[in-house]
Amino acid sequence: VQLQASGGGLVHAGGSLRVSCVASGLTFSNGNMGWFRQAPGKEREFVAAINWYGANTDYADSAKGRFTISRDNAKNTVYLQMNSLKPEDTAVYFCAAPCYSDPCKPNYWGRGTQVTVSS
Repeated sequence: VQLQASGGGLVHAGGSLRVSCVASGLTFSNGNMGWFRQAPGKEREFVAAINWYGANTDYADSAKGRFTISRDNAKNTVYLQMNSLKPEDTAVYFCAAPCYSDPCKPNYWGRGTQVTVSS
């Protein structure tokens, strides 16, 4: 399994950004996907998760109402749409699998993508 996150960048507070994760080697048994983030000096934390069919999702309290996780299995891609971004959302964002809901312990991790929100 290989995961590659992309789409990070610099955005002003209140803005939006969508990060993507292209996956290879996923199957139904290991295909539930999660997004995590790690800010400087802080531990990595769960952000959101989605099951293989996209019918079930889970969000951290900090993400509820602002972030949306989705997937397109035909493109082997999972997305995290982030709206109403805040400076405290600044972090490196990682995709990982498998992860059905919080807590989870993924076996596979992608390289992160940096999201920076300016005030």
